[in-house]
Amino acid sequence: MAEKTYLQAISEGLRQQMRHDKRVFLIGEDIGVYGGAFKVTLGFQEEFGPWRVIDAPLSETAIVGGSTGAAIMGLRPVAEMQFSDFISCAYDHLVTIAAKQRWRAGTAIPIVVRLPSGGGFSGGPFHSQNPESTFAHIPGLKVVCPATPEDAKGLIIAAIEDPNPVLFFEHKHLYRRIKGEVPDERYVTPIGEARIHQEGDEITVITWGAMVHTAAEAAAELPDLSIEIIDLRTILPWDKEAVLASVRKTSKALVLHEDTRTGGFGGEIAATIAEEVFEHLDAPVRRVTAPDSPVPFAPVLEKAFIPQVADVVAALRSLSEY
Repeated sequence: MAEKTYLQAISEGLRQQMRHDKRVFLIGEDIGVYGGAFKVTLGFQEEFGPWRVIDAPLSETAIVGGSTGAAIMGLRPVAEMQFSDFISCAYDHLVTIAAKQRWRAGTAIPIVVRLPSGGGFSGGPFHSQNPESTFAHIPGLKVVCPATPEDAKGLIIAAIEDPNPVLFFEHKHLYRRIKGEVPDERYVTPIGEARIHQEGDEITVITWGAMVHTAAEAAAELPDLSIEIIDLRTILPWDKEAVLASVRKTSKALVLHEDTRTGGFGGEIAATIAEEVFEHLDAPVRRVTAPDSPVPFAPVLEKAFIPQVADVVAALRSLSEY
């Protein structure tokens, strides 16, 4: 075990899997010579060569379309979008072809699309979105949103080994800010299994990605409340049983995500809780999310847009009063 940043953990997972499986190759804009926009793949081209670390043209459509074809031919591509926002350019190839191919023809499509996502650095509306909920609606895809370095490494390896297309959302705000103990050896973290980030018995917070840390900070400000934090880790598939078991124990639920409110995946979770464990609830299911707005450029407005610790504290206090 060694302490690593979130970025280092992803980089190490990619490198170890490329050494382990010669079918794995990387493709993306500026990922080779430059090492990627965030330097996750720095030095990879020197080790693995330009045919396994491919600097692609500025075309997300070509990157995902080419990856899909390579996967059909037996390779295991890992495509990088410089920012998760740009996946919209490849929506047709991903949703119409890659997500449906296994159902249509029985063909495995083992592609991973790495998606640096989220705000917190004044990137504005074109470099700060959290579009995971858009793709959680698409059968045939898997959607992964790790919150810790340990999970980031184990889940990137699991994503590469999965026979289905996997969208791997990496929150940019976590890259160099979050550190944790990470095993040195290669390992796999199962897709679809939630993790109890913090145990409690009065209120359940269900969240993923960077908001796991926001929830933990909020809980630390409320030592008089026993708060359980469920880190979903993946939202397609999502660990419904872990969430329901926690809500049965606490009888109160708060769903927290950085994505906008309407159509956000938190609505799916809230609806499931209401349908399946309504008799256990002592209060309405609450949501804390971003508003239905593009992400602002100005730092003060972006801070107002992204759920803050104070927002979560207020919601938890409100729930505790029932």
